[in-house]
Amino acid sequence: MTNLKDALAFAGQGGLATRFTRIGPEEAAALCQQTYGISGRVKRLETEKDDTYLISAPDARYILKIANPDEAQAELDLQNAVLDHLAVHFARPAPRLIRAISGEGMLREPTSGRFYRLLSFVEGTPLDMMDARPETLPEIGRVLGELRLALSGFTHPAQNRELVWDVQHVMRLRPLLAEVSLPPEHHALAGQAFARLAEVAHRIPRLARQVVHNDFYASNIVADPETGRVTGVIDFGDVVESAVAIDLAVALMGQILTDFTPDQDIFDPAYPVLAGYLEVAPIAKTDLAMVPHMVMARVLVRAVMTQYRAALMPENAPYILRKAAPSWAQLQWFLARPTAEVEDILRAPLRSFS
Repeated sequence: MTNLKDALAFAGQGGLATRFTRIGPEEAAALCQQTYGISGRVKRLETEKDDTYLISAPDARYILKIANPDEAQAELDLQNAVLDHLAVHFARPAPRLIRAISGEGMLREPTSGRFYRLLSFVEGTPLDMMDARPETLPEIGRVLGELRLALSGFTHPAQNRELVWDVQHVMRLRPLLAEVSLPPEHHALAGQAFARLAEVAHRIPRLARQVVHNDFYASNIVADPETGRVTGVIDFGDVVESAVAIDLAVALMGQILTDFTPDQDIFDPAYPVLAGYLEVAPIAKTDLAMVPHMVMARVLVRAVMTQYRAALMPENAPYILRKAAPSWAQLQWFLARPTAEVEDILRAPLRSFS
């Protein structure tokens, strides 16, 4: 069983607890000009743990990503390799890795030693910045299914990295509750959620596995604002080998209700997403039964980790906490239902979409 020391180390891996000096827009512009021969307007984008800039050149737009100092080169290379793989095997637009004038795909910023990369910009508007369209929901599922199939044959030496946001490791965070300042009722909810997940965690290693996106939220899916049609997928920073059911759970978690009454089905907006996914990519019944538990696990990790990280980095707290507020009501909704009922949530309603 993980102790507090191990939980703290796990919670801080990959730069999640690392403070660093930001690289400013003038320095970002100079990197683009000197390394890639690209000049343009520079705009900082809000991100979780790195410096990311939108570069608007006369002929195209680009994303410059300057990694957190504690992000490992092998894990960044994994992300690059995924993008190169998808350029051949995925029909939808995704970022493309732009090589430097020297031909390299990743370089070090000379002063800080931090790795940086330039990516193509995927045109479209993130779905979380658009009004929801019913016809878009099944397409979200289809795109995730297509992405899963495109990655099914992909391998990389760093694919088994361990990420906080990969909830196959959710139980490693349980001791972290001792370090998180929460109202008593929220602390109790989190404790009950960990206890519920402890009952089913032994089944996670038996789920179907492959490299997955692991962050398929509306903020990482871009669409045409006029038609609502999905135009691409972005942000492959959390790619990892994990359970296919967990990848699907992330997508469904992004759709469940955030404002609801206790008797409502919070999965109601997610059923069309699931139906679209199953049109493209099948999933075993035993794996499907675990998806709602993995949704709750992702809600739990978001609730605990955002509070933990906001206390460590108060200067970035508004961004870190921006989506955390509904987590506690969602956890309460899950815990009000027996384990067996939770496992059956996605089965019966799915028949109306078949």
